[in-house]
Amino acid sequence: MKIIEVTTPQHAAEFLLLPVRLYKNEKQWIRPLDNDIESVFDPERNKAFRHGECVRWILQNDAGETIGRVAAFVNERTVRKGNDQPTGGMGFFECINDREAAFRLFDECRSWLSARGMEAMDGPINFGSRDRWWGLLVEGFDQEPNYQCNYNFPYYRELFEAYGFQVYFYQLTFRRPVMRPISPKLQRKAELIAENPDYDIRYLRKDEMAQLPHYIMKVYNEAWARRGDVPEMNLTQAKLIVKQMKPIMDRRLLYFAFYKGEPVGFFLSLPEINQILKHVNGKLDLLGKLKFLWHSFRRTNRKAFGVLFGVVPDHQGKGVDGAMVNVSRIILQEEYRRYDEYEMNWIGDFNPKMVNVVEQVGADVSKRHATYRKLFDETKPFKRHPIIH
Repeated sequence: MKIIEVTTPQHAAEFLLLPVRLYKNEKQWIRPLDNDIESVFDPERNKAFRHGECVRWILQNDAGETIGRVAAFVNERTVRKGNDQPTGGMGFFECINDREAAFRLFDECRSWLSARGMEAMDGPINFGSRDRWWGLLVEGFDQEPNYQCNYNFPYYRELFEAYGFQVYFYQLTFRRPVMRPISPKLQRKAELIAENPDYDIRYLRKDEMAQLPHYIMKVYNEAWARRGDVPEMNLTQAKLIVKQMKPIMDRRLLYFAFYKGEPVGFFLSLPEINQILKHVNGKLDLLGKLKFLWHSFRRTNRKAFGVLFGVVPDHQGKGVDGAMVNVSRIILQEEYRRYDEYEMNWIGDFNPKMVNVVEQVGADVSKRHATYRKLFDETKPFKRHPIIH
């Protein structure tokens, strides 16, 4: 076997085409957009390169056939944040069912990261945002993957764990029929907020589009970035998120909680775009764009996907979460019957409060991913992700 660093267009093509060959008989797999994968490794498009570096490899057998791929990366913003040891990352792993081949890829990641001072690696993760390409699928193989979410063979779990990766945390994806009622407890919480005139719960107005990046940045930084392992979002990043959302955005899926005019919570969803992209075979060329427009026009997608849910600390425990869910329920069930199914972005098992909220909404776990961590010195104690209280 020979491992080759991806440095040429031919290598990059092999990196993209390996999963196409591996999953050709897998009914649930949806081919990611080639451009989405390539953008992760493009310094001009991936801002993580400003404070990090990455490398990727393909693995070939003696006959010159590509049988594996992987990437490794160091993000200086998260190397020590919330970690007991400098921790890098690996991801975009694909491999035939062969332990020797998989271990060769894992070893390459470990060696590259060790040379840069890392003492552990998390994987499979993304070189960038945690809402993309994060975690190994361990349950839910009968479900189609959502946009930019990992789908993999069941045997990958055995390969990771045999190498010494341990579960750092589980990622839970919840799903519910849109027409299912919410729990009476959540309903009562929503009614308390409705009685307070200082709160305003609603979906985004047309005249607020320019303010959307500011709303997202403010709530995200106060609700999430105060935690040890999540970097802050700046306005440029928030504007980029909105720019990426705009082509498929549906304002009736963007809910905010305002307190005296200031945003204090959000419940942001989008149409689940993979339900359209599964028809374009990884390419938004002219034919792909025509297919995309046709399915968008015909509204063949009946599934919505929750992207972000958060409440700033000062307003947690007051029913703001329930109020946003209830307002969205009223709109989607009674006024705007556009979607039949709703699936939510993953929630870490380290966040029991949020898990409890989602369960009150009437959602069930549909998929489980695992974020693994491999300590290079296995004599050191392994710690799981701390619970958020």
